[in-house]
Amino acid sequence: MNQRIIEKLKTHFADSIISVNEFREELTIVVKKNDIVKVCQFLRDDEELKFDSLRDVCGVDHYRPEERYEVVYNLYSLKNKFRIRLKVRVEENDIHVPSVTCVWESADWAEREAYDMFGILFDNHPDLRRIYMPEGFEYHPLRKEFPLMGIPGSLPLPRKN
Repeated sequence: MNQRIIEKLKTHFADSIISVNEFREELTIVVKKNDIVKVCQFLRDDEELKFDSLRDVCGVDHYRPEERYEVVYNLYSLKNKFRIRLKVRVEENDIHVPSVTCVWESADWAEREAYDMFGILFDNHPDLRRIYMPEGFEYHPLRKEFPLMGIPGSLPLPRKN
């Protein structure tokens, strides 16, 4: 199945695929961020592949100057009982990624979580706002530079009685 997916993607999206990695029979495909929506639509709509379930969207902070962040999409095909992983690399100075909520509505909350925790902005998201931290909180707690003990005074905490 891995080879069939790679063949189809390279046929339809040769310029969109940055790299393909297979490790322990798990397939990871790095896609250009501006092409993520059309690649996802193809994977969902192709009659043979039918990746009809977006299982998760999450962020990664590599804490390096170029391509600091990644957005990882875990897809599953109910028809084929098969999963793949897509990745999009995001630079620190351009932290925008197209939203895939137009492909899978289930991306809504997962993209909001990546926005809240990493500060990754999902363009065309229907309701991009924080879900864990207060709306006025100016930090993103899963970024590597965020202190483990938090930032004193950044959040009003309940007083002890």
